[in-house]
Amino acid sequence: MANPSPGNSITYRADAPAGSSAASDLAAAVGSAGATLTSLEVVESSHRSLVVDVTCNTSDPEHAIQVEKALNQVAGVTVREARDRTFDMHLGGKIAVAPKVALRNSDDLSRAYTPGVARVCMAIAENPAEARRLTIKRNTVAVVSDGSAVLGLGNIGPAASLPVMEGKAALFKQFADVDAWPVVLDTQDTEEIIRIVKALAPGYGGVNLEDIAAPRCFEIERRLREELDIPVFHDDQHGTAIVTLAALTNALRLVGKNIEDVRIVVSGVGAAGSAIIALLKAQGATSIVAAGRSGTIHSRQDHSDEHRRWIAENTNPSGFEGSLKDALKGADVFIGVSAPNILDEADIAAMAPNAVVFAMANPTPEVDPAAAARHAAVVATGRSDFPNQINNVLAFPGLFRGLLDAGASDITTEMLVAAARAIADRVSPDELTASYIVPSVFDPLVAANVAAAVQTVARGNQEQGTK
Repeated sequence: MANPSPGNSITYRADAPAGSSAASDLAAAVGSAGATLTSLEVVESSHRSLVVDVTCNTSDPEHAIQVEKALNQVAGVTVREARDRTFDMHLGGKIAVAPKVALRNSDDLSRAYTPGVARVCMAIAENPAEARRLTIKRNTVAVVSDGSAVLGLGNIGPAASLPVMEGKAALFKQFADVDAWPVVLDTQDTEEIIRIVKALAPGYGGVNLEDIAAPRCFEIERRLREELDIPVFHDDQHGTAIVTLAALTNALRLVGKNIEDVRIVVSGVGAAGSAIIALLKAQGATSIVAAGRSGTIHSRQDHSDEHRRWIAENTNPSGFEGSLKDALKGADVFIGVSAPNILDEADIAAMAPNAVVFAMANPTPEVDPAAAARHAAVVATGRSDFPNQINNVLAFPGLFRGLLDAGASDITTEMLVAAARAIADRVSPDELTASYIVPSVFDPLVAANVAAAVQTVARGNQEQGTK
């Protein structure tokens, strides 16, 4: 069974007999069922009975049922209802539109809307660049998805992807005060997606592509970057790459190795894997071996996919041919963005001394983190319930904050490296440990520092362009 998680938090409202042992009996039942008690609150009481809200983290819906049965087995206890706190949070959606100006009277209305708004419209018609100054365009990002590769759930479609896109928009606002909006598309046709996003672009200052399956995501991003004058960013690729580079920077600092000298094995050559490899190479990595489902990729293979062909031509300099497990022997770094439970403890033990393991398949990593930690010096995952969560929220809010503030029209590799460096540097040398190689997503300076770093690069590029 997976570890109990706040993502499966349940509140059970139960009738219980009055008495001093009620709370301890309920807590013991939760513990016996393997859940984690987070709150126990008496909401009603009388001389005969209590109504108690018991809140705990469970592993999955089946586990939640087991916890309810355990509570009902306590003498005199009856569970009235069980409320899933994650579903409760999503009731009615997680985001809303709020006006930035007060509309208190007809004078306000005349300026915000007709007739006064017509003057602003004409100013933009005469000078389209004014849209960035006089509308929400300067601070708005479209979060675009076709629902074809949602989290670890696969191709579940646009409507089912909407809770993820809402969450993304909420993170933009929470961490960088960027107004983002979900744009879920009922098509998975590459050309149609490109046409729709181009048609929507005038209302936005940037586009965040999300959960679009490879290889279509590569073509969609490439074309939109070429054909739009606002930055286009595929977070599954570049957000993951930024945070991976930041985490690896600090992990290598901790173990005393240089990126130019280490041998890196990457499992997964889809959107995230390809972007990670490209960014690691841009930062100086010279020995990267990538592995897909059929084993390592090398230059003697023929690949119809241009991105796998690029990987074949730009990695694995020794031409190593074999399985992922074979490639991992003696490697300094493992980076997994692939599938659950494809490695075991012996595979990690076969790596070089002071190895670094990033097992980022979600929700189940490529290798059990506890087993990996018995042999690797540093272990990171994509999960929030283990140390060193490699979480894209460290990157994309600040990245777009910097892009929007600079009025940038594109995104460069130099910006991605600057963002990674800013994230890594939020962990000071005296804070750096094996269980703390990336800052908390709630560190208020992360987004600000990333934004400043990206803005500096963007404005430098703009100055170079005007010379």
